[in-house]
Amino acid sequence: MDKEELIHIHMLLYQVKMLMEQLGVSRGFKEYEALNIKPVHVHRSKSEHKRAIFVLGNEIAKILSDRFGTAEIISEKMREFSERVATQVH
Repeated sequence: MDKEELIHIHMLLYQVKMLMEQLGVSRGFKEYEALNIKPVHVHRSKSEHKRAIFVLGNEIAKILSDRFGTAEIISEKMREFSERVATQVH
């Protein structure tokens, strides 16, 4: 997957995050916010956007699993992927 595609996915997940915040169904996205990267940061590396996707996806899945109990496996896989990508970023 090229960088432009990753940025597009990052933007889509970011929009989900914003919607969840507007609807009041989130408890915050602390881990994602700590990365200090947004989809508009096109100058950041492909690996950084990939990590942001997995971290944000994990946080979204956790919120959904807390509310609906169906996304627990997805959350765990996203966490594993984000950790794997983290070793590639640095």
